[in-house]
Amino acid sequence: MKWRSWLNVAGNSEEQLGQAIGTGADVVVVDLEDAVPLAEKPRARELAAQWLTAHRRNLLEQRRMGRWVRINALDSGLARDDLVAIMPSAPDGIVLPKSAGPETVRQLASELYELEQVSGVAAHATLIVPVAGETPRGALGIAAYCESTHQRLHGLSWGKPAFGTLLGGAGTHREAQGPSDVASFVRAQAVLAAHAAEVMAIDAAFNDIENTRGLRKAARRARSDGFVGMFANHPGQIEAINAAFTPSAEELARARDIVAAFETNPNHGSLPLHGHLVTRSDLVQARRTIAMFEAVSPSGEDGRRPPMLLPA
Repeated sequence: MKWRSWLNVAGNSEEQLGQAIGTGADVVVVDLEDAVPLAEKPRARELAAQWLTAHRRNLLEQRRMGRWVRINALDSGLARDDLVAIMPSAPDGIVLPKSAGPETVRQLASELYELEQVSGVAAHATLIVPVAGETPRGALGIAAYCESTHQRLHGLSWGKPAFGTLLGGAGTHREAQGPSDVASFVRAQAVLAAHAAEVMAIDAAFNDIENTRGLRKAARRARSDGFVGMFANHPGQIEAINAAFTPSAEELARARDIVAAFETNPNHGSLPLHGHLVTRSDLVQARRTIAMFEAVSPSGEDGRRPPMLLPA
């Protein structure tokens, strides 16, 4: 299974849902939260369930695309209705917005277990990716995800914090200049907590959908910083995101050379290679690069764990 691009699609838009399959996204996230006005949420739940059911067999058998749903926050009073509507259609996972910490994940996991039983879905089959840092409490509690993990926790993302204005600021993320100090703090904690918890780190979407150059730069930076995928708010962003999280031929060749060098010299802590000194830290990164390539190649679609979790 590939995890590079996570395309947000409005749950109340039949047009967007109909086009999602052909976008090239690795994961489609049907959004029942921010993208859907309150009055349209019942209809969005119906459309989401229909879409999940319609694409369940061919997508799962061919391992081409993940089917996820972004529900409303658990404390919104809307999440239960979201789950009741979609769980019979067996989504691959739930994106959990405004997560306050591991206790929020456990609360959702409990509801999922109940609804899996009622819906005839395999127990613990539904995964969770919480979106951390969208509230001050959530931002300050990100580190707790690595201290209290859950078997359903598949990854961790972060939200460009909307509370910037509550703190007296004009905003926390300016695409042209990059994230503010507050957003950078949240983002750094999210990627570190994900790695510490040994789950995927998924970067937030780049909101300027017409700024292709900026998107490419942001996606390359995300991979360099340790993220293995990135959310997208428009189909036009998928190509750049997929490219950024796919190792180039040069990267792959260098990674294989590093692995081969240490296999030939297993007792060395560092080795000269192509005029540079490489260490066992480089070996770890080389193995991750190879694993990332294998995961996104046609023969690598086997549902393997994300590259960062493979043994060094």
